[in-house]
Amino acid sequence: MTFQKAVALSDLWSGEKIGILLDGKKVLLVNTEGKICAYEDRCGHQGVLLSEGRLNGCVLTCQAHYWEYDVSTGKGVNPAAVQLTAFAVKIENGEIFVDVNAPS
Repeated sequence: MTFQKAVALSDLWSGEKIGILLDGKKVLLVNTEGKICAYEDRCGHQGVLLSEGRLNGCVLTCQAHYWEYDVSTGKGVNPAAVQLTAFAVKIENGEIFVDVNAPS
């Protein structure tokens, strides 16, 4: 695995999300109740950036057509048949690292 530093843990508070670029890939980082998850930053519907959507608890709603995802699992809420592409994450020394080449 090739983990890359994404952001400091202190830059992503609980209940927040951020879109970043790592190794040429758009990545969505989400902190829900202290759990850090990383996903490809694109809605399964038309590829709109999910980092521009609305986060309410664990549910992230795409701003374009209102598709919903549970960001603690990456599973679709509405529609339920979709799944976000997840990346491996690790936390070391107060930093968030993501491997965009390895699924979580």
